[in-house]
Amino acid sequence: MSDNKMSYDIEITVVSKKGTCGAGHEVGDIFLISGETANFNCQGLCISALYSMMPKIIAMRYGAQFPWDKDNPDVTLHACPDALNPMVFQLRRIRD
Repeated sequence: MSDNKMSYDIEITVVSKKGTCGAGHEVGDIFLISGETANFNCQGLCISALYSMMPKIIAMRYGAQFPWDKDNPDVTLHACPDALNPMVFQLRRIRD
């Protein structure tokens, strides 16, 4: 990382929903993974969704860029693992 940050904050936003979310998530819900100490301010975020997106979150926290996100390397999408009630989360790296 050229700006010498050890890690970035990641904002998780629900951007689409079909069906009924078992955790009660709605479009517009926002969760934050912040700080170099990995404080997770994501109380209420579905543990299954969080577990499935952790590889992307960890990679983004430490500067990874995904080849499929060429338009904006600080934003990626992640689908909920519940195939019967699909939701999409946006993961956004916050650069200060």
